[in-house]
Amino acid sequence: MSDVAQILLGALVGYVLGMFPSADLVARLASRGAVDLRAAGSGNPGGLNAARVLGKKWGLLVIVMDAAKGALAGFSGLAMGDAGAYAAGTGVIAGHCWPAYNGFRGGKGVAAAGGSFFSVVPPMVTDDGLTTAAVAFLGKSSRLAIKVALVVWVVAAAVWWAADWPMWWGPDPGVGLLSYSVLGAAMIQARFTVSARAGGVDL
Repeated sequence: MSDVAQILLGALVGYVLGMFPSADLVARLASRGAVDLRAAGSGNPGGLNAARVLGKKWGLLVIVMDAAKGALAGFSGLAMGDAGAYAAGTGVIAGHCWPAYNGFRGGKGVAAAGGSFFSVVPPMVTDDGLTTAAVAFLGKSSRLAIKVALVVWVVAAAVWWAADWPMWWGPDPGVGLLSYSVLGAAMIQARFTVSARAGGVDL
């Protein structure tokens, strides 16, 4: 399969998987249809808002499901080739943030992106995860932690590509790695910016 075909198919598969409505399904299950996360709490269909509105165990379930679809997208793309992996990883974030089925109003893409790390950039799971946790703990700000994590993600991708370091079971580092990282970080930052203007900050 050519790189172009991998990119097109990978992006499509990733986008479709990204649209999987984890938060909506969990909210329906937890509240028997009585709660719509888009109209409750911060209005964000994400794990933290689900935890606040529905309870911690339900919020954790949303996060796990969103991360799982990110990982599945990456592995699906990887089965096509390196270009497919990066395209699918990018597509799953886009599908989560802007799902076509809901008027392009989705979540912020953090858990979906984190899940895609497992299949697309495995070494960064630990690096970026620990960075996010440390900043969130020391600065007590999830918004600051995400901003730092996004910068670390892009910088690490550039370094990995330049150094040609091993990606474990992921695709070989190349221009696709940087493209996936820059586009993914930009999409998440865009969703946070829109949410901040509307007064919400939850994931």
